[in-house]
Amino acid sequence: MYTNAFHTLSIVIPAYNEGPNIHLILDKVRKVELIAGIEKELIIIDDCSSDNTIEAIEAYMTAHPELKISLSKHDVNKGKGAALHTGIAQASGEYLIIQDADLEYDPEEYNDLLKPVVNGFADVVYGSRFMGSNPHRILFFWHTVGNKFLTLLSNIFTNLNLTDMETCYKLFDTKKVQSLKLKEKRFGFEPEVTAKISRLPKIRIYEVGISYYGRTYDEGKKIGWKDGFRAIYCILKYGIFSR
Repeated sequence: MYTNAFHTLSIVIPAYNEGPNIHLILDKVRKVELIAGIEKELIIIDDCSSDNTIEAIEAYMTAHPELKISLSKHDVNKGKGAALHTGIAQASGEYLIIQDADLEYDPEEYNDLLKPVVNGFADVVYGSRFMGSNPHRILFFWHTVGNKFLTLLSNIFTNLNLTDMETCYKLFDTKKVQSLKLKEKRFGFEPEVTAKISRLPKIRIYEVGISYYGRTYDEGKKIGWKDGFRAIYCILKYGIFSR
């Protein structure tokens, strides 16, 4: 018997030029059955894609009217963080999770992140690519080093012991994350939200191991070394100068 079951999980999906693949991740999200009878609310934000992402999403919505999907469109490309700001503001579920539109993360693992919440232990759950025995695609040594360095640097200022601050899979109490004044419009979202959520009074943060099916740049991966330097800047900015 779950001690803290709730009604709806909002799934926030930023999308940019994912026209050929968006139906694949939406199929995975649609098919997953959440524990404790929790319902799904999909919030998709198109960040001014230049391909057929919008048309692909609208076609999917027409084909699956039983699925609760809302679609927002940015008139100009603002960045992943800005898309997440839009989606977080629209979320009506008691909890929300971030889902990239690519296929690097497996929605079947939502329930792994939900368990600490519905069992009454957690307000926030991060899915770590660096713990547990789940499958992980072997890619990019220096990306791994960089991610672990950014997590360590973040932990120094937040006093958390996360293993994967940069993970996409972050599950939040919706009202708590909506209470934050988030500013970063691109990949600085991850260190900013981590720094700010860590300072909320009596916040309970957990971490669980997840799978990772990483993409190469040829397959559409978008984050690069410049984003890493921006992340360092944001860790220092929100860890020291903007508390």
